[in-house]
Amino acid sequence: MKITKLTFPPGAKSFTAMAISILALAGCNSTSNENDKTALVPADKFDLTHWKITIPTDNNNDGKVDGISTKKIQTFQHPDYFYLNDQGNMVFATPNKAFTTPNSSNTRSELHQVVADMDAKKDRFADNFALQNNKRAQQYGQIGGNLQATLAVNHVAKRAKYPNKPPAFSVVVGQIHATKDKKIVAEGEGYGYGNEPLKIYYKKWPEHKYGSVFWNYERNLAKENPDRQDISYSVWGTPWDEATDPAEQGIALDESFSYEVNVYHNIMYLTFTSPRHGTKHFAINLANNVDANGQVDKLDHPSGYSGDANFFKAGAYDQCSIKDDPGMWYPACLGTGDWETDKKNGDYAQVTFSRLVTGPAIAPQK
Repeated sequence: MKITKLTFPPGAKSFTAMAISILALAGCNSTSNENDKTALVPADKFDLTHWKITIPTDNNNDGKVDGISTKKIQTFQHPDYFYLNDQGNMVFATPNKAFTTPNSSNTRSELHQVVADMDAKKDRFADNFALQNNKRAQQYGQIGGNLQATLAVNHVAKRAKYPNKPPAFSVVVGQIHATKDKKIVAEGEGYGYGNEPLKIYYKKWPEHKYGSVFWNYERNLAKENPDRQDISYSVWGTPWDEATDPAEQGIALDESFSYEVNVYHNIMYLTFTSPRHGTKHFAINLANNVDANGQVDKLDHPSGYSGDANFFKAGAYDQCSIKDDPGMWYPACLGTGDWETDKKNGDYAQVTFSRLVTGPAIAPQK
């Protein structure tokens, strides 16, 4: 250690006090600088080499929601919306009212899978995965895929003008999303609409102690088709369109649960696990119109999502839209656009992941 001689002005009342003050100040500055150098970001604890993220901000003032690329996310965090907590877990938070993606009124702090390697050029095939039945399956980054997560929902929005609309008080914590692709739409086979074959939800009414977990499948139809609706399947608790208290059959805030999404060939296998409730399994063929209960859905596309490009998403996708509209997706939830105010009022969603892994599809055990 290098010792520096300190010279004090005449009349200094206390050599000891002044020395301690100077050393203490130097120590504080040193600690602050050291923290700046060693602060961990989510990519230090989680493998995010195949993820980019959308957060509910517009830091460059271009009028668009901010997207962080796969390269930039390796050193990125946001102190409010995307960060590591004291336990080293990955936190996603998003207010009801904030910047969001085009044609959407739902905010998000949400990861978006990129199948291709981080240094590869952007490619509509290599960046996504396809079902085995896709006529161009071999051109895609992979056939099928696997997503595993362990998480706890910390908060869901508490206030809605239309509380009986199903999306109120809910957040999506995992998805499969098809790409919106005009070239695929132009082929006229009924694909490329950007629909969602999977959304994993958590919903808790403000007056209830426990919430519910369920997953939705969206019929793969054009937006203007009135039959393009979500089909919902309960995991724990009550269905998404019921206000019944799930009580202990549900999942509480901050209670951990896990999900695995395994798309193998054409089948989507879902596994949900809770320390209190055990494990539940579901399976649905995404390449036809047979639902998860084994019944033919004549209103769905007969070949499901066979012709689409797909990708996983994970994080906090707030379903409590502030939009006041007759449609069922718009519960007119409250929010000011000021994070501190909205957080105080409970107008936000927050989810913490302790595990998140994605990779190729896994052959199911027989």
